[in-house]
Amino acid sequence: MRIIAAAGLLASLMVSGMASQSARADIFSLVPPFKGNDTGGIIAYSMATQVDARQVAVDHCARYGKVAKFLGVQAYEGGYISFSCRWVPYGAADRPIRTLY
Repeated sequence: MRIIAAAGLLASLMVSGMASQSARADIFSLVPPFKGNDTGGIIAYSMATQVDARQVAVDHCARYGKVAKFLGVQAYEGGYISFSCRWVPYGAADRPIRTLY
């Protein structure tokens, strides 16, 4: 009986200790302003107001021999611009042109 009471007391102390800690959601919200791979990516809207987001996406997709297609824009602080990297369409040049300016 004492073991059950001790386990119950320990469990209640652990629950009350976890409840007294403040939530730290800001630790998990550390997303880079630009993130992508060979299928596409996202650009933070705050970054898009400072640089040419279209050129960032085109240069990123050109590294994989693909072209960029924009999918959506969340035009508010904390929003993202999403794009996909697609293969070069038939009849187009062999590889996308990457500008260096």
